[in-house]
Amino acid sequence: MAKDQARWEQAVDQKVPTNLTDDLELKPKNADTVSATQPRRRVKRAERERQIIDEAIKFFAEVGFGGEVRELARRIGVNQSVLYRFFDNKDALIERVYQEVFVTSWNPFWDETLENRSVPLLDRLVEYYVQYSHNVITYEWVRILLFAGLRGEDLNRRFVEFMRERVSTRVVKEIRADLGLPTDENYQISDLEFELVSGIHADIFYLGVRKWVYGMSFPDDLDQIVEAKVIAFFDGVPGAIQRYSAATIE
Repeated sequence: MAKDQARWEQAVDQKVPTNLTDDLELKPKNADTVSATQPRRRVKRAERERQIIDEAIKFFAEVGFGGEVRELARRIGVNQSVLYRFFDNKDALIERVYQEVFVTSWNPFWDETLENRSVPLLDRLVEYYVQYSHNVITYEWVRILLFAGLRGEDLNRRFVEFMRERVSTRVVKEIRADLGLPTDENYQISDLEFELVSGIHADIFYLGVRKWVYGMSFPDDLDQIVEAKVIAFFDGVPGAIQRYSAATIE
């Protein structure tokens, strides 16, 4: 990371055009064959930023966070100094990648799905986890999360906390309500309950690991596989939570 940071800062010393769009042009692949008078299409700032983010997601998913920003800039087809105009350093770029892949992709409708008690709990869980699997079992999602963990990035800890707040706590509360166990707005799930619910997340995530890391075959009907896993989860975890709750009361 320090090596990349030094190179990033070195890029700042290069001459930066005063017009932000000057160096954001799409240059022809073979400039020698193009007339000098032919205008080059300028890329709007928002368009360039989107291009950098999208390419950074693909780049880090492929090579990990140890990938050099110089190579990322080369793939995009811009000078490294251009990246600096959008992100102060590599850490800032990685943070944006995290937000794009793991946070902004979250569908608020999933919260409503889990908490809609007019629908049987099993149906809610199946609907949620089937949709969730479509979001997480992707090349970028799986590999970026694994690379972040291997490199010791803070992203994984933050993501686990995010999932605990947005999903695990809701699922446990809905299971407890379905069992007639006490729960209120201030209820904090126990470590045991969290581990039980985390099992279904890990089970679904492993499907992506098999495909995008191990290169193994993938089920043709993903929705059916996820539904079966949720049913197995539903048949076992609520019973464990009920038994554990009874033991603590005693």
